[in-house]
Amino acid sequence: MSLNSTRSYPITQSIRWLLLAGSVCVLGGFYTASTVDPDPRGFGTHQQFGFPPCSFRVFIGVPCPSCGGTTSVAYFVRGQWISSLKSNTAVFVLAFLGLVYLPWSLLSLKAGRLLGVVTPSHFGATILVTLSVIAVVQWGWRLLN
Repeated sequence: MSLNSTRSYPITQSIRWLLLAGSVCVLGGFYTASTVDPDPRGFGTHQQFGFPPCSFRVFIGVPCPSCGGTTSVAYFVRGQWISSLKSNTAVFVLAFLGLVYLPWSLLSLKAGRLLGVVTPSHFGATILVTLSVIAVVQWGWRLLN
């Protein structure tokens, strides 16, 4: 797809700010994850920020759907993608999307259009549903094992 394709959504001023804010958030998240050591258990890395253990795990005795998320990103930014995937598959996919988002947003800003996106709401909903399905399937798998 060329940078001046007309089959993509034009960028308004508010979308421009959202793309920039999204890039700052992704970079900030990756930087923050790089400041902690991934917990070898595959979960619990968030406690290095002073947060308590997962309440879901403490009170119910099973991992919550987001358990291992911080650990997953901490592994991801170190290039340890297999460990990231094992810690939390949905968060691994989210981190990977964040990695893809960075150059895509810059190229879209340069082109003045959301490259490859015809309908932003459909695109966003597709990503949200996909991540949700991955999270639910992963959680079910963890509960069964």
